[in-house]
Amino acid sequence: MGATRETVGEYVIFSGDPWRVEVIKNYLDNPQKVAFLREFNTYTGTYKGLRVTATSTGIGAPSAAIAMEEMYGCGMKVALRMGTVMALDDTMLGQFLIPIAAMRREQTSATYVEQSYPAVADLELVNTLNQTVASFGRRYQNGVTCTMDGFYTQMKDSRLSRERGIDMMKTLDELDALHIAGIDMETSCMLTVGRLMGVRTAVLTLATVLRNLKQVMEGQARADAEDLLCRVALEGMYRFANAQKGDAQ
Repeated sequence: MGATRETVGEYVIFSGDPWRVEVIKNYLDNPQKVAFLREFNTYTGTYKGLRVTATSTGIGAPSAAIAMEEMYGCGMKVALRMGTVMALDDTMLGQFLIPIAAMRREQTSATYVEQSYPAVADLELVNTLNQTVASFGRRYQNGVTCTMDGFYTQMKDSRLSRERGIDMMKTLDELDALHIAGIDMETSCMLTVGRLMGVRTAVLTLATVLRNLKQVMEGQARADAEDLLCRVALEGMYRFANAQKGDAQ
């Protein structure tokens, strides 16, 4: 990723989309480009005086684990995944989903620890994010999400999945019956790896699609929503950092 201890802050915001990092950097004071290698686009700057690094992971758990590892190697202490999620609740489109935990149906975290180890968010950071979203006048939901590896085999119909007779709705209905709030491709891996590292880790996602992509946020509405996601992520990190300073005094 081209990062070093000198170029990375202790507070790191991870975006799946490398171009979303270009949005969040506009809200940083004196943003310094660290590197853009493969899918990893990294900037470090300050937000209200807090030194923050924003970087991208690309799609899926394997590259998300690489990003976590390299940021941890550079001294990361707090990690926030900022991304999008497929909501299973039809009323959640355009709203925030801040999971307290995630089902580990991706395989990368299994290379770190046995599957019985839970993928759980840092609850203090989750509570701070809840309060931050509410202060922006937006709705949020806490719940359990599920992380999967196969977009076109587990989340969205494709020509090949239809030719092979894969019933996508069977999986989605199963998760719905388990009261799973949403599905993505990174969360459980990042929560698991973050907890193993002793890094305070949480996830802030915006529901931009509904099950099997039956409804999708697009165009300016999507751009505005992702801009808000960036602002909430930065403000949430700032408030969490301030709370930690207060606890230490």
